[in-house]
Amino acid sequence: QLVESGGGLVQAGGSLRLSCAASGYTYNSNCMAWFRQAPGKGREGVGAIHAERDRTYLADSVKGRFTISRDKGNNTVYLEMNSLKPEDSGMYYCAAGQPVPCPYCVGGYWSASDFGYWGQGTQVTVS
Repeated sequence: QLVESGGGLVQAGGSLRLSCAASGYTYNSNCMAWFRQAPGKGREGVGAIHAERDRTYLADSVKGRFTISRDKGNNTVYLEMNSLKPEDSGMYYCAAGQPVPCPYCVGGYWSASDFGYWGQGTQVTVS
């Protein structure tokens, strides 16, 4: 099970931190990803973190503004979002799937179909 939280309404330039609490089998996934979906658009991969030394991948659109991290003790993955822009608005989802090699996860070669477990999403609105 994956449960996201932390979304909300924020002004452009502001910050939010999203959390994804994992439980059950989902936490055994070694590659956890964040996706977002704006109204009328497809699901876009934002970034991912791999259990091997917590290496991360971030999409070009968010690189330098977003950070992904994890707290193994709390089984939680975080998405720290800074310098938010209106185009960052959307529903944000965390996802988990079958274990994959680190280069596949942190190279950004995955897509939504690689992940079989999804949270319910948390809404981010940047005005």
